[in-house]
Amino acid sequence: MSHGIPRSNEVEPRTEQVRQLELKKIGEYKELVDLVEAQIHDQKYTLEALQLTSKLLTLNPEYYTIWNHRRRILQHRFTPPSPRDIDLEEQRDDNSPGDLKKSTLDLITSDLNFVFSLLRKFPKCYWIWNHRLWLLQQAPTYLPAPAVRKLWEGELLLVGKMLSLDNRNFHGWGYRRIVVAALDRPELRDESVGASMVKDEFDYTTRMIRTSMSNFSAWHNRSVLITRLLDELAASDDERRRMLDEGTSPLHFRMTGKLMYQAELILIQEGLYTDSRDQSLWFYHQSLMCTFDPAFASRSMAPNLSHYDRLFYIKSETDKLLEMLDDDRDCKWIYQALIQLAMLYRSTSGSWPVLAESISTWVASLQALDSLRHGRWADLKQHVRAG
Repeated sequence: MSHGIPRSNEVEPRTEQVRQLELKKIGEYKELVDLVEAQIHDQKYTLEALQLTSKLLTLNPEYYTIWNHRRRILQHRFTPPSPRDIDLEEQRDDNSPGDLKKSTLDLITSDLNFVFSLLRKFPKCYWIWNHRLWLLQQAPTYLPAPAVRKLWEGELLLVGKMLSLDNRNFHGWGYRRIVVAALDRPELRDESVGASMVKDEFDYTTRMIRTSMSNFSAWHNRSVLITRLLDELAASDDERRRMLDEGTSPLHFRMTGKLMYQAELILIQEGLYTDSRDQSLWFYHQSLMCTFDPAFASRSMAPNLSHYDRLFYIKSETDKLLEMLDDDRDCKWIYQALIQLAMLYRSTSGSWPVLAESISTWVASLQALDSLRHGRWADLKQHVRAG
């Protein structure tokens, strides 16, 4: 059994014809490897050698040595722009790359297309992603800024399409963060837009979460972007609080032109009521709870909440979880969150909440529901008693 799918240990016997065919393929593969190695050894960095690496990597994209050979060939064929080329490019009125260093641009574009064909077959191969990123990192050395920005904009469209097909591909999400960071660099930033891409990316996480609440990467991006967004907008303490828990906010009007929006605590509660066993939702809920923890509040979306506000929110979230518990007694995440909130109340107020006598019962439920971590819950029980 693997990932819930039964696996058979039976291996079908191979016929002699199949065996001979496999031996032939192995022989051809070895000949191709030897041919590529010979080309590199003799420093024949030709387009023919590049095509041979393409053929080999199509058969085996995990062969990282061949990726290194390919980069060596490309570096030999790339040519840096001359001062005259740069002056001509700066005089252009549009943002198109024109014919400047077309051979280098063609090489990079062609290689990006080749890598894309491999990504469609092997979307989680690290070496393919690494090579694609390497190509884009080389571009500023050989191409003017408008051409480089156009390449990165193409990457943003590409990774958007990939995530629309597989919205939980963590390679795609990680690559998207790299692409956005590149487009946000001062030398590549679109001056007509002015601000950074933080708001656009925050809105993108909203769309992806609306498509599927169970998306670790989207929730993670959101948790990182929200503090940056609020800082860039110079949000006041009142605006930060309203974005956390209320449905009207001057800040959100500045962001969208609309008065109503769904606050973060409401958004996550909607998800938890939909599927209380989705771990990604509980991780984001836990990150929001850090807003009420004095030890982490300074790095949260609302760092200046009063002592009274923090206790109010902790109590409010506890009540919501107790309501959820009435409908789902077998969900370990609810018990775990309730215990964490009780301990947070203790660290914030100096005393246990009124429902402290229930904590031992919650820990016992955790031990029964998650026996593999029995020792962890036993340690937690002792910690609660000591507190």
